[in-house]
Amino acid sequence: MVLSMDRWVGKVAIVTGASSGIGAVIAEQLVDNGLQVVALARRKDRLHELAVKLAGKKGKVYPVKADLSKEEDILNAFKWTKENVGPVHILINNAGTTDRVRLTDASTESYNKIIQLNVIGLCIATREAVRDMKANNVDGHIIHINSVLGHQVLGFPSSVYSASKFAVTALAETLRLELNSLKSKIKITVRLN
Repeated sequence: MVLSMDRWVGKVAIVTGASSGIGAVIAEQLVDNGLQVVALARRKDRLHELAVKLAGKKGKVYPVKADLSKEEDILNAFKWTKENVGPVHILINNAGTTDRVRLTDASTESYNKIIQLNVIGLCIATREAVRDMKANNVDGHIIHINSVLGHQVLGFPSSVYSASKFAVTALAETLRLELNSLKSKIKITVRLN
C-alpha cells in the first residue's frame, strides 16, 4: 500500500530534534513533500544550515531554536508557530537523549536530564499540539519516534534511557485511548528507530 502525502501539502509540521540525524531527515522528507516544517532544536546554526539546504524545495523549513527539556522554550516555539506559520497539523516528537552509563553508576542529574527530555518534553509538546489541533478543528497526526529499547531491555549500559522509552510507548497508548474516548480524529503513531 502506498500512502499519499497529498493531504498534508501546505500544512504545518513541527519536528523536534531536527538539527541532525533522524530529525533532519524527517524534516527534509516533509519539505520535499510540500509541508511547512517548523524545525526545533537547540543548535540554531545546524537548523539554519538545514533551511539553506532545503531552500527552493516544494515546502519550507522554519528554524526555531528550542531546548525541548525546557517548558518555556516549547511553549514559545508553539506560540511562534501559531503566530508566524499557522495551526499545527503534524507533530513529530523526535528529540531525545541517552547516556552510556550503568543505572547504578549514573548521577541523579543524568536521570533527570533523560526523563526531562525524553518524557516530560514529549508530553508538553504533545499537549500543546493537541490543544492547537482541537482549537483549529485539525484532524492531525502525532508521531513519537521511539526505540526498540522502549519495548525490550537489552544488556548494555543505558541508565534510565530504556525506562524513558517504555514511558513513550505507554504515553502513546494512553493518548490513543484518550483521543478515542473523545471521538477525536487526531492520530497517534509510534515509530521505532
